[in-house]
Amino acid sequence: MDLSKMIQALKEHPEYPKMGMIASHLGVVRGTSLSGEKVKGIEIRFYQNALKKIAFETKKIEGIVEVLIDTSEGHLNVGDDIMAVVVGGDTREHVFPALMDAVNRIKTEAAEKKEHF
Repeated sequence: MDLSKMIQALKEHPEYPKMGMIASHLGVVRGTSLSGEKVKGIEIRFYQNALKKIAFETKKIEGIVEVLIDTSEGHLNVGDDIMAVVVGGDTREHVFPALMDAVNRIKTEAAEKKEHF
């Protein structure tokens, strides 16, 4: 998972001149759960068809040119990268909400996660 390569891929996109902004998200395994318990690691699985659907639908949002998603699966330790999402579009008014929506949808529609304590 390499955000720099993902961003470079957007810069090489044939519609790059339409982009005025690229925003990214890098999710990592936290050392504590949302309830404050110490986490040793996680098991995570992503559903590829759901990821493709989310990227496809996010690209339909006004002003969005491209969406790239990369994920890590299986057992991950604290500090490991879980997922990277990069969105390129015309303005921050379109790109930031699209990025947030894509990340939230991935977490609820395309991922299954179990924390280990």
